[in-house]
This record gives sequence, C-alpha cells and structure tokens, in this order.
Amino acid sequence: MRSPLALLAATVLALAPIGTAEAAGSWGPLAPPNPYLGPLGTATMHGDAGSSDATPLAGPGSSGISVGGYPLASACPTLLEGSDNLVALCTPVIGQTPTIHLLDPTFAGPVGMSLASLEIAKGSLLGGVYAYLDNADRLVIVDGNRTLLRVGHSRDEAGEWRLSIDSSTDLSSVIPVGDNVTGLVPDWSGNVWFATGKSVVGLVTPAGAAATVALPAGESVANSISSAPSGRVAVATTYALYELRADATGRPEVLWREAYDRGSARKPGQLSWGTGSTPTYFGPSSGAEYLTIVDNADGQVHALVFRSGTGQLVCSQPVLPRGGAGSENSPIGIGRSLFVASTYGYPYPTVPEGAGPAVPASAPFVGGMTRVDVDDTGCNTVWENTVRSAAVPHLSTADGSIYTVTRVGLDITSPLDGYAFTVVNPDTGAVVSNRPLAGTVVDDPLQMSPLITPDRKILQGTITGILRVS
Repeated sequence: MRSPLALLAATVLALAPIGTAEAAGSWGPLAPPNPYLGPLGTATMHGDAGSSDATPLAGPGSSGISVGGYPLASACPTLLEGSDNLVALCTPVIGQTPTIHLLDPTFAGPVGMSLASLEIAKGSLLGGVYAYLDNADRLVIVDGNRTLLRVGHSRDEAGEWRLSIDSSTDLSSVIPVGDNVTGLVPDWSGNVWFATGKSVVGLVTPAGAAATVALPAGESVANSISSAPSGRVAVATTYALYELRADATGRPEVLWREAYDRGSARKPGQLSWGTGSTPTYFGPSSGAEYLTIVDNADGQVHALVFRSGTGQLVCSQPVLPRGGAGSENSPIGIGRSLFVASTYGYPYPTVPEGAGPAVPASAPFVGGMTRVDVDDTGCNTVWENTVRSAAVPHLSTADGSIYTVTRVGLDITSPLDGYAFTVVNPDTGAVVSNRPLAGTVVDDPLQMSPLITPDRKILQGTITGILRVS
C-alpha cells in the first residue's frame, strides 16, 4: 500500500483585523513533558506524547492576522520545531518520495527553498507521516525499509546546513515483509514504541534491542500511538483500543483490550474502516487519567472515555449529531474536557489501498464540533457548533483559544471552495474570528495537523506546502 502522503500528492489538482478571543478559564493540566521528546508542544504532530492536541504555547490570536505561504510543491502533514530548527516531513507531487526538509523558523531567505533536505525510503499505509523530534532535536522515524532512523542536522565548514542519519536500527527481523510502521512514540524510559499497519506492536530499547507482540489477525493500525508518564502506551486498531506496557523483561505486554463499535463500513471522510482517532490521554490531575477515541458506529458516533490502567469505560457519549457523524481526527483532550471535530464527507482525493469502499460513497461535508466534559460518574455534552474544520484543531492553554482552518463554501464541496483561519472559544464553542485565506485548492489542509510555534505563529501543512499565520 502506498503512503497516504503519496496518494494525496498524486491527486493534487493544477494548481481585516477581527476581535480578540475571549479569555478562557484555566485549561489543564497537560501531562508532564516526556524527557525523551523535544520541546513540549512542538515535538510531535499532536503536541505531546499523549496526543492531547493541546499546547502550552500561545497562538497568534485573532487581531492583526497576516498570512503567508511557503510553497514546497509537496503535501506536508508533519511540522515540528526543536530548540533551533523547524522540520517538515513532506511528499512531493513529482516523485512522491517522502522528504525531510530543514527550514528556517523565521522563513527568511528565498521563498520555497529549504535549508537542507533528505529523501527517505517510501513506506506503506501511514508510514512517513508520523514522526517526532527527540531530546537531541533529531527526527525519529521508521522508513519504508523498516529501519528506525534518527536524523540530525548540522552545519559544514562552509556554513551550509545538512541533514544526516545519526543512527539507524534495522527492524526487518521483527516487522514482516510487506508491513510498515504507522505510528511511533517514546515512553518515559526511553523505549521507542511502534505499531505497524498489520498490528504488530513493538519497542526498541535505548540499547537498540527490539521486541514485539502481535495483536489479533485482521486488525489494522491506521493512526498513530500515544504514551503516558505511567509507562503505558495506547494503540487503536480498526477493531479495539489497547493499552500496553513493557514487562519486567523489557518486552511489550497487553494490559487490556476494549472493542468498540466499528460500524458496518468505512464512512466518507475517513481513511479506514474503524476509529479515525489517535488515542488521546488527558485528565484533571496527572493529565493522563483518561484515554479517549471516537468510535465508527453507524448513524451516531460516540466519544469513548476509558480509565487508563484498567480500561474501565467511564462513558460513551454521543457526539457530532449534525449532517452525518464521523471523525478522522484525534480529539483534543485537556483537563476534564475533550473536543471532537467532524470530518464526515470531507473530500479526500483518494484513500489508501485496502481501506474498502465508503458507505455511502460520498456525502456533504457539513462539519461540526462537540465539547464533552468528563467526571468520575460519566460525561455530558457542553456545546455543539457548526464549524467546518478542515484541519486538526489545536487548543492553546496559554490564550484559551482553539485554532483551526475551516472550509468555506457549500456543503457539496468543490475545488473552488475557499478556506479561512478560524479561532473558536472553547468555553462556548462560538467562532471568535474567521480570516479568509487567499487560495482555494492549493490551501487545502486535508485534515492535517498544524504547529503552534514559540513565537506565536501557526504553521499549517497543505497539499502544496505550508501556510504561515502570524
């Protein structure tokens, strides 16, 4: 199966200041930073090891917004920033070989030029999408040759930047031929955990030893994985949610498995038949007491909240009731609140091979978001809105705003639709501001995840490069 980046890139078509967000209450806590990751908020696609999609960094707000572009002729779903570097993992339209770009965080210099680039071997399924920056600012990724890479950067004697493979670990002895890594994350002991499309879950110790456990045959992993300070790791397959940990011998073991309602087929606006969620850790005390995904039930989907460690179901709360329900995105999880955005009917140009037909084949993209609050006895819906989020929303705990890019146009989407930078009040669900973007199809973020940077920019990958909002 080809990487979704390649699938998306292969189908790319030819190519006023507003009010300030209302200050929200205290949002948090976030889980303690993982010591084996780079800076909190910018080292993973979903903000942290627990995939909270929340960040301690302030965004640009909603007043005096300016928007710029950084064209790379590539789809760029992974944008990460270390202590001195900005890294983009993209797939070019031509050639479709996943490419790592080192970029100047100030975006100075020639437009469209990266400081350095490095091609990596093509993978399958979601290989080449999920990666992270470690505590030495190296990009950690498993390539299509089933090799765990740590990619560093440095300057040569002439002052030119270069990317290089600092270390590699061959995983071909533990990952079968024809299978590739979908997601990976470090735990709090420095083990690098990974999950493959065919549901092999494994870890690589700091010494380089690898061990795996196979989940039931027929299950697939179509999203990334998450870890918590307890040492536990969460994996969602197309059938069930799992929590694992390393046993006394350093091998992965399953703590619990909970099946969910995967529905009767893949829905339009999703890339697999099952949950579209990367599991999200969140909670009011440690930032990781709860674990949540969204199911794929027919008609009405639910946010499922479990207790981390035991798998006890806290609640199954209906979400996204408008216009057909389904979500390919990881929920935001922070404190006692979670936020779910609908992708039902989103017009992906194509889907990975083996995903199966969508039922129905297509649907209007109506959108909508739901906030659910959790306590020890259950859950309740706080608000619903009609935001047509076209990207993975992120919440800033620093300024109390949810940031996303929305799709502008009719529910029956077309390449002529526009896009807007949108700020949502997490207390009420109200839209605080919409700043139209100049482009149409070239600005399509295709439900990719943005990066909120330490200097209050938002970088959003699109099918042709990167948008910069400041």
